[in-house]
Amino acid sequence: MGGKNISRDHESEPSEGIITFLGAPAGAGEEVFESCQIKGAIFDCYQTLIDIHTEEHRIETYETVSAWLAYHGVKVKPEKLWDTYIFKVQERMEDSKEIYPEVRVEDIFAEICRENSIWKIDEKLLGIETSRVFRAASIRKLRPFPQSIKLIEHCINIPKCIISNGQRVFSELELRFLGLYDYFDFVIFSSDVGYKKPDLRLFMTALKRMELELEPKCVMSIGDSYENEIHPARKLGMQAMTIEEAWDFYGLKD
Repeated sequence: MGGKNISRDHESEPSEGIITFLGAPAGAGEEVFESCQIKGAIFDCYQTLIDIHTEEHRIETYETVSAWLAYHGVKVKPEKLWDTYIFKVQERMEDSKEIYPEVRVEDIFAEICRENSIWKIDEKLLGIETSRVFRAASIRKLRPFPQSIKLIEHCINIPKCIISNGQRVFSELELRFLGLYDYFDFVIFSSDVGYKKPDLRLFMTALKRMELELEPKCVMSIGDSYENEIHPARKLGMQAMTIEEAWDFYGLKD
């Protein structure tokens, strides 16, 4: 459990069965953790582990995707692609019975490809590949936060996971490309389940998978949003802090 350890510096630290979290000095964490040893950690993904900037609402993004699709049997102008994509996302959101609905972008693009194909295509496969081209065309910045890497380094002997309001079709690849995916026992993407944070079910699922549903006060949630990561976790009795609070508390800021 706990994913792969990033550093070998901890090999001489507490033996198996003794839980240490974030390497806090003796006594320093009591006021934060209410004297409960932390037995599990839930991380957000974007703007917590990954520093990202995308431009999904610029016509240049859709021009790139439109040109790429032309070589795969789909004829659709950038403006129509943009309008259709936005319309279909909104339509599916509105049709959902969820309070915090989520879509699968590969399904949206598969539908667009089918409607605009000029020869026979594998719409499911093309929907997946179009989603990744769309992401690649919109990305302007993608890098891990070095402070967060150091934060993960101190998670010893405890299960760790990510809950992300993200699309597995490309977000998992980004985590793998940046070398982050294997540090965690599992990753839950909102696209997998059709709803997103702050839905409490995502956190409840994580607690169950970590076998800590009976000890929520011993699980720490870390993210950049009070609405999505802090408040939901505290409603379930978990500990929670923002990523910047964690960086500050453990002296990890540059």
